[in-house]
Amino acid sequence: MSDPADDGRPQVVTTTGILADLARNVGGDLVEVRSLVPEGGDPHAYEPTLRDVRDIVYADAAFSNYLLLEEQNLIRAIDANLPEGVPNIPLAERAARYAAEIIPLVENVALDTIWLGLRVSGTGEELGATRSSEVRLKATGVEGPGELVAYLTETFGEPAVFFDSGDGFADDTALLPPDAHTHMSWAFTEPGIYRLSLAAELAVTDRSAPVELASTTITFAVGVDPHSVPGMAGAHVLDAGHADVTVDLGTGSSPAALTLLADPHGGGQRENHEPDETVIEVPNKALTEVPGDPKFRFLGRAGESIHQLPQAVLGSHVHGEIDPHLWQNVRNAMAYVKIIRDTLIDIDPGNAAAYRANSAAYLDELTELDEYVAATIGEIPASRRYLVTTHDAFGYLGDAYDVTIAGFVTPNPATEPSLAERRRLTETIANLRVPAVFLEPNLAARSSTLTQIAEEQDIEICPIYGDAFDEEVTSYVELMRANADSLRTCLG
Repeated sequence: MSDPADDGRPQVVTTTGILADLARNVGGDLVEVRSLVPEGGDPHAYEPTLRDVRDIVYADAAFSNYLLLEEQNLIRAIDANLPEGVPNIPLAERAARYAAEIIPLVENVALDTIWLGLRVSGTGEELGATRSSEVRLKATGVEGPGELVAYLTETFGEPAVFFDSGDGFADDTALLPPDAHTHMSWAFTEPGIYRLSLAAELAVTDRSAPVELASTTITFAVGVDPHSVPGMAGAHVLDAGHADVTVDLGTGSSPAALTLLADPHGGGQRENHEPDETVIEVPNKALTEVPGDPKFRFLGRAGESIHQLPQAVLGSHVHGEIDPHLWQNVRNAMAYVKIIRDTLIDIDPGNAAAYRANSAAYLDELTELDEYVAATIGEIPASRRYLVTTHDAFGYLGDAYDVTIAGFVTPNPATEPSLAERRRLTETIANLRVPAVFLEPNLAARSSTLTQIAEEQDIEICPIYGDAFDEEVTSYVELMRANADSLRTCLG
């Protein structure tokens, strides 16, 4: 791995192109900035390369968004290879100190069955964990009349299998960073009672021996009466809303545990349930067919019936409690700029005056941008100010500029949406009189369901930018202007 050409300027790496653009506006010609995620790449899924590692090794500062926006391996590459003492700045986490407005990530997903995911609760700091650590949740056995498969469907439809009893649970492990959760699908080949044994451990670093945390058994009633499970009379039945198989990392006064953390009404009010006193219902309305696509053959033959608790949200999207897409509110991007300014002054104090001048000029430009976005979106009648899109990345845009996120969630992205699901979207569009749906350019070609329904309803399909630039939009200012203009044109 060769040393990149050194022209004497500070070397800065960022995880995304948006952060790189902010850093270039502050650093100007005095700083060399490189984004690790390439143009058009998805920070949620990008895997680092050897070139990325080289750039990290020789960096004088690194800026990530974090709050679990980026793929965990990218964060791990930064933390493991950045030289000791070099600033390693998680901008979203620092932004609150600079008056950024933080909003929780709320998932109000309406499903016909319970949504069951995986979660790690707590940071694990008292166990020595950092943001580079990982919790390993292992399936160690299952009792039941058929096979059990737990998997997720990634953004472009590729399945990733976590647990599959068909191969005897050969090293079947789900990996999550601390304080995170992920969406899942759970499939069962035969009706009956299933008991899934799980064990959790914490790997503080790649080189350290994992720490055993807890183990438990999760009970599913698949197509049978959940109130008549042998040996579990009076058990609590989880049959609606959200729930997560949760690894609780504990505190100094409480040990780690494996629990079921449930939000039965979808309103954010969570309650803990002991697995040995709880049954998860998989009702007969969860019956579906194995898709014809060969990549889902691990579920059985195409057309065979299975019971499935579907994945609530499309994509491999591990996230935490705070929405990480802060930059969709321009005032939050201004907080990022101030953090970058102060960091560059720390590593290169000789050019402090230039960094202050550059950031002051750019902050003035962002103030004008904020006013433009607000005024442009403000021209849309309130009755038409609804955003329907496939990617849950616009909560800050909605909160800052009074746009209602009507949303669109495919309950089971492994298969074509059912007639009921398509009808639900059609009714949402009709009832709200939504004149357009919005797709990110780098995802539009793959978002066939929303595209087809929009065409059937004779409404527009318009662009919106979330995490990445493209050939048309190459800067943060252009991104926010393009979004405001697109919303006004298509909704106004």
